[in-house]
Amino acid sequence: MIENRPFITFLAHLTLVLGVLLVAFPIWITFVASTHDAVRMTHVPLPLLPGDQFFVNLKTALTESIGGAGSLPVGLMMLNSLIMAMMIAVGKISISLLSAYAIVYFRFPFRMGFFWMIFVTLMLPVEVRILPTFEVVANLSMLNSYWGLTIPLIASATATFMFRQVFLTIPDEMLEAARVDGAGPMRFFWDILIPLSRTNIAALFVILFIYGWNQYLWPLLITTDKEMFTVVMGIKQMLETAEQAPDWHLIMMTALLAMIPPIFVVLSMQKMFVQGLTETDK
Repeated sequence: MIENRPFITFLAHLTLVLGVLLVAFPIWITFVASTHDAVRMTHVPLPLLPGDQFFVNLKTALTESIGGAGSLPVGLMMLNSLIMAMMIAVGKISISLLSAYAIVYFRFPFRMGFFWMIFVTLMLPVEVRILPTFEVVANLSMLNSYWGLTIPLIASATATFMFRQVFLTIPDEMLEAARVDGAGPMRFFWDILIPLSRTNIAALFVILFIYGWNQYLWPLLITTDKEMFTVVMGIKQMLETAEQAPDWHLIMMTALLAMIPPIFVVLSMQKMFVQGLTETDK
């Protein structure tokens, strides 16, 4: 029997509502600031209600250079971020799928040793190995390129471990049935393992896309050409305008635009994302 406790229920809902408001308030302030002009954003108190300059600021941010961001409009910086995030997400998933497949289904010397070597790289984030990685990228002439932005970040021990655990849950009888039907290793991989891992791939894609989209330190180091700036770098550059006040209404519009792709990815793949993180059997 479940007891009805109105006060506890009210307190729980109040806590949830306060938590949502606490998280949503900065986003609301960002939206409000993006709807006003530069003059209004210099007055105190700051506005809490939207203005009438939203579409003007949107057009300016997407088509014109802003402050210290140089000659690159926000639209092109978002395109750079999108290409970088997609290449990182797709590359990490592809390499992790293949490496996990090899570790689980192929028998070769030192198989588990290679797996643990991959797993140990979790203790070596990009910040630790950033100098040698930069030297390698520079020697390969990949500075100021999409390859330089993505290849050093494309391996993922976490994704390899996750796919390995997924593949271990698939019954051996399925492999034997595929062999009886004449399916080769790659046919088994494409027609059986990939469909069974669909929700896990979707969950990892969401995480890795956001990881790639939010990258700041690595793009900052290897990009000197303003044509390769990402939107996260652009926001920082806008704050460093020389001898003039930052255009806060345009900076907030840029921050608002930078939220849209990750939010769209999360919302469009929400169901598969939850399934990929919660389901335990196939």
